[in-house]
Amino acid sequence: MNSLEIPAEKSRLIEVTDFVLGFAEKFGFDKKELFQLKLCTEEIFVNVASYAYKPGTGMITVTADGSNDPLTVTLSFIDSGIPFDPLAKPDPEKNRSFSQAKKGGLGIFLTKKLMDEVSYMYQDGKNVLTIKKNHSNAESSHE
Repeated sequence: MNSLEIPAEKSRLIEVTDFVLGFAEKFGFDKKELFQLKLCTEEIFVNVASYAYKPGTGMITVTADGSNDPLTVTLSFIDSGIPFDPLAKPDPEKNRSFSQAKKGGLGIFLTKKLMDEVSYMYQDGKNVLTIKKNHSNAESSHE
């Protein structure tokens, strides 16, 4: 397992996305899957950077693990900020447009739609949000 621990500051976003994409590329994920991983990583990291330690700042650890059978990448985003389960919030109503949606909640909604698994737990004083992407399953698992 690979990990990156850095300050949860928006200015560090490129380091996190480079870490995630570099890891996923080694496993042969295609451009569409890499884009989906990047989008979800950005959403999760920016949310942690914006809200987890408010009004202060803190650290975030991103772990990356992969499997070849089936071809999968699993990412965990771990922070010691305010306990918050983003999966507890209901999904936006289907008939509402993005412009009508309330601020917040769309990032985790997109993450749940684009990833094959998303889970949250609060353990040992830490928020742990884990996402899993299976190679070449993007089409079939989300219709």
